[in-house]
Amino acid sequence: MYNKLIDPSIKKQIIECFAKEVTTMICEDIKDDVFGLLVDDSSNVSLKEKLAVVVRYVDKLGVVKENFIGIVHVKYTSSSTLKQAILSLLANNQLSIDNVRGQGYDGTSNMRGKFNGLKALILRDNPLAHYIHCFAHQLQLVIVVVAKKNIPFLFLANEKI
Repeated sequence: MYNKLIDPSIKKQIIECFAKEVTTMICEDIKDDVFGLLVDDSSNVSLKEKLAVVVRYVDKLGVVKENFIGIVHVKYTSSSTLKQAILSLLANNQLSIDNVRGQGYDGTSNMRGKFNGLKALILRDNPLAHYIHCFAHQLQLVIVVVAKKNIPFLFLANEKI
């Protein structure tokens, strides 16, 4: 008989179970406490849009933690669609938008738009969810540009003189 645990569908189910358990532990650590949201949207290789959500909070020992809680596939990257996806993810993990005290996104208009961006929509529901621009995203963009412009130098640095 073949061991069915090596079947790709079984492996996927096992990974999904582990992911759910880890996410549950993270959300139980937060419970009814306050937290921040870090959100980024992008498309995968098949051009399907997805939303990655990270929570930032202080645990019971006073340690600041940032933990990934999920990827949500969205049809559109409009601010209202992104907000609904975030609300759904939070609700599925017993977290409330009322406890959000910070929100961080990149600089795209659908995220930080003053009147109709995700930032504004969440601020309407929770005025305590202060917006902070995600500078890590800018740093990543700078690193990519610098690396692309210096590729020939990387090869030269590896050559023996």
